[in-house]
Amino acid sequence: MSEIVVSTWAFGERANVPGWEILKTGGSALDAVVAGVSVAEKDPEVKSVGYGGYPNADGEVEVDAAVMDGRNLGYGSVVALKNIDVPTAVARDVMEKTDHVMLAGEGALAFGRSQGYSEREMLTDGSRKAWEEWKAGRSGRPTDSHDTIGLVAACTTSGLGFKMKGRVGESPLIRSGLYATTRWVLLQPRVVGRRLHGCADPFSLWNL
Repeated sequence: MSEIVVSTWAFGERANVPGWEILKTGGSALDAVVAGVSVAEKDPEVKSVGYGGYPNADGEVEVDAAVMDGRNLGYGSVVALKNIDVPTAVARDVMEKTDHVMLAGEGALAFGRSQGYSEREMLTDGSRKAWEEWKAGRSGRPTDSHDTIGLVAACTTSGLGFKMKGRVGESPLIRSGLYATTRWVLLQPRVVGRRLHGCADPFSLWNL
């Protein structure tokens, strides 16, 4: 079977590069997707993912991420995670190093710390200014805050801009944000998450 790397949105093209390099040298698909999405997670110009993403209504960046291992249907996720700019890597550790599938908020942060992840201020000058303008009533909700990145077996986002604290969309939820097996993957549509919850099948199916 030939390898292929697929991600969502234009900024996802940059995520494809390290993922493809890992696959070419015999690395695993999980290594590839985690390395790939971390490019977007660390990019302050991507306002819907990771570092520099739009904050919640309280001015705090909360990120959600999930991974799935199609070989054994393993799944791990973190939601409402603060201060760690590579949530997908933390989600993978949840899958591989715990007997849980999801950790939230302070629990997710505590776990990330225990795994040695460094912390940083996730709010950049640009995302802070956008939040201040919204808070002051001078602008509406940003139109580019729904562009989650999905890289086949991983999905990561900073969520809807200026969302309520603790709000979680579809991205880290299995069969809403992602699903993968060794034979096929389900690719995420990128719409506001609440529109997907309760849908019978919100995916497009790619047969591998």
